[in-house]
Amino acid sequence: MLKVGVLGAGHLGKIHLRLLNESEKFELVGFHDPDAITGKKVSEEFGYSYFENRNTLIEAVDVVDIVTPTLSHYDCAKKAMEQGKHVFIEKPITNTLEEAEALVSLEEKHGVKGQVGHVERFNPAFLAVKDKIQQPMFIETHRLAEFNPRGTDVPVVLDLMIHDIDAILSVMDSDVKQINASGVSVISNSPDIANARIEFENGCVANLTASRISLKNMRKSRFFQKDAYISVDFLEKKVEVVKMKDAPEQPGDFDMILQNAEGVKKQIYFENPEISQNNAIKDELETFADAIANDTTPIVSLKQGTAALRVALKIIASFDN
Repeated sequence: MLKVGVLGAGHLGKIHLRLLNESEKFELVGFHDPDAITGKKVSEEFGYSYFENRNTLIEAVDVVDIVTPTLSHYDCAKKAMEQGKHVFIEKPITNTLEEAEALVSLEEKHGVKGQVGHVERFNPAFLAVKDKIQQPMFIETHRLAEFNPRGTDVPVVLDLMIHDIDAILSVMDSDVKQINASGVSVISNSPDIANARIEFENGCVANLTASRISLKNMRKSRFFQKDAYISVDFLEKKVEVVKMKDAPEQPGDFDMILQNAEGVKKQIYFENPEISQNNAIKDELETFADAIANDTTPIVSLKQGTAALRVALKIIASFDN
């Protein structure tokens, strides 16, 4: 079992603590939070060992799970990696691109592994159809959330949209060519609603919308590709796969047939991929343990986390253009 310590005991940190404590792949050594009152309260309530000194915790473990505010990700990860510790870092990987690239270099220098907490990669709905998404040419995403003061210290692009950026990059085999975006601050000092249009070198266009001031929650992505339409509902964990194939010469009474202007007939049919329910946060943590044990590349590597941050920051930069 890998000895693990958690940095940060906020809302998400407590979830990580519980799941790591339950996991058979980790031994939870303890946690650190800079707020001693919070740390002692969490320790008394749940029984986890509280370390007042961050470095003492880092020295005592094999893996450091960083669930702190984004501004401190780099400093926490740097200290852990320099001591030869593997790091799991909640998204976004860091506050700046320079910090993210520095962590990638530290990972290689010290021979450790790092993973970024882009949890939607482990969403059962996305897992059920990821392999069916092949060379999409138009992508549309909507990630809408009701207002919550937690997370408003960063733009909505880094808070919400980055989930969809990472998911899109994971299925695209093409580089980003151009980005156009707009963002509006309504309640926070940083944009609360944003829309981005990403054009890829192969001609694919992705249209992303994110809002944290909506009246209802929504997390949907739609992928359009040759002879297929794939819809992923990350919130409800549902998928819809609509495909087309050449129509049979003698269609059945209930076959759905479309005919284009050239007279070509296509049959529409539906696929229902099996969705295996899971705990996405537990899975991302435990697959990281597997990557360490088997010396394989983590599912969401530091390089991939950096790529998502790079696109997110370009979107934010284009707000001013």
